[in-house]
Amino acid sequence: QVQLSESGGGLVQAGGSLRLSCAASGRTFSTYDMGWFRQAPGKEREFVAVIKWNNFGRTYYADSVNGRFTISRDNTKNTVDLQMNSLKPEDTAVYYCAASYGRRSERLVNEYDYDYWGQGAQVTVSS
Repeated sequence: QVQLSESGGGLVQAGGSLRLSCAASGRTFSTYDMGWFRQAPGKEREFVAVIKWNNFGRTYYADSVNGRFTISRDNTKNTVDLQMNSLKPEDTAVYYCAASYGRRSERLVNEYDYDYWGQGAQVTVSS
């Protein structure tokens, strides 16, 4: 069982930066692939980024955030962060942290690839 809790959301102007953090419970955090998803009003939840537990922590990003967002993890603190730079109004959404265990898929871009979810953190980018 893994419990996830996001923090760090808020309101920022376009072009600004925010850093989201996800704290995880459980002693096996280091063996989970960790992802970030987001859901904008009226839209489906979509993949943002994932960091693998193995393969040297390989990362994958959605095209819409590649080059602006950076996912990282600290297995000693059981945390995974999402650094968001050059934010745009279209980045406004509720951001969710998610944990995946034992999946064969490399990129893990689908919701059904994940076993545990946080409650979400609101990010609002004003124009």
